[in-house]
Amino acid sequence: MRRSRITAYVTSLLLATGLALTGAAATEAQAATGGYVALGDSYSSCVGAGNYISSSGSCDRSTNAYPYLWNAAHSPSSFSFLACSGATTDDVLSGQLGSLSSSTALVSITIGGNDAGFADVMTTCVLSSDSTCLSRISTAEAYVDSTLPGKLDDVYDAITAKAPNAKVVVLGYPRFYKLGTTCLGLSATKRSAINNAADYIDTAIAKRAADHGFVFGDVRTTFTGHEICSGSSWLHSVNWLDIGESYHPTAAGQSGGYLPVLTSNA
Repeated sequence: MRRSRITAYVTSLLLATGLALTGAAATEAQAATGGYVALGDSYSSCVGAGNYISSSGSCDRSTNAYPYLWNAAHSPSSFSFLACSGATTDDVLSGQLGSLSSSTALVSITIGGNDAGFADVMTTCVLSSDSTCLSRISTAEAYVDSTLPGKLDDVYDAITAKAPNAKVVVLGYPRFYKLGTTCLGLSATKRSAINNAADYIDTAIAKRAADHGFVFGDVRTTFTGHEICSGSSWLHSVNWLDIGESYHPTAAGQSGGYLPVLTSNA
């Protein structure tokens, strides 16, 4: 009797393990056999990562981008790389959804930062006083509370309508600065406020993603230890020679910060 129970237990365990592995393999197979569509703003087109695709023009899509790297590693049946530098939620709705269909298996997106005034916030904080920087961040956070959720809902509803079978991974934004270190440039007050603003918008985006049944990919974990002022930064600080790449991930930030988060959630 004892041996029978042990045998039954082991058989059940092996069966459960086999089913779990089969499920994981099926998920991977779905991603590989279905199409992958990469949407979003400059954090997905990958401004700052170099090696831009000439045909992408001012959208600055990079071959070092996490969507491009994921596609190369997994070979989905189709790949549409539509993310564009400077994109807002309205831009996604008007120009990035054409490749979505019922055969789309995976969608990734970063969006919301430009709606909240990312570029203006950083310009203000670089060029102005602590109090002016904090005031501009407060205005951005008020927008995140009042308006951004509805904008995200519109985008997420449209994705669901056009790609009802897709798994959607909504990736967030990293914190920019390692705090508590000696660092040239912005004051400690500004650096702390900017990090808090990143947390603020990530929290809002994660809530809307969850309410739509999407997965939120939190890149703050992978960028920890690689912020500006860390000595091993995966983010550009202010680049006066190419101001557009300022505060965007480097190629290492795409491969080491964003790609693992998409891979683990796809």
